Amino acid sequence: MIFVDTSVLIDFLRGTTTPAVERLAQFEADGIPYGIPLICYQEVLQGARDQREWRLLNGYLKTQRLETPDDPLSLHFDAARVYFDCRRRGITVRSTVDCLIAAQVLRANGTLLHDDDDFDHLATVRPLKAIRE
Repeated sequence: MIFVDTSVLIDFLRGTTTPAVERLAQFEADGIPYGIPLICYQEVLQGARDQREWRLLNGYLKTQRLETPDDPLSLHFDAARVYFDCRRRGITVRSTVDCLIAAQVLRANGTLLHDDDDFDHLATVRPLKAIRE
């Protein structure tokens, strides 16, 4: 399963051209399935500038495959452990949400499409499969 991070979704929705956005557009064109972690749904909506944009973003996101954790407590435990392990290796992860996303991708043995340095750092501690171009 391919998971798409907020860092890519925001650029995609803004119409910004990045290698990761181009990859996401290619997934859509080729019919390659991907999912969006539920926490990314929240992050995108939090960025809405007004009610109109909120409705547009929510309308788009609700048409996507939103990935929800089977066991939220266990997922949060795993995310805390990812953060803990990174910190023990001298790596400061700027966002605990990124640890949650990484834990969800790791649990699913998935691949994360992202454009965020935190995930590059996490991948030095955990076997996170990622696409960042």
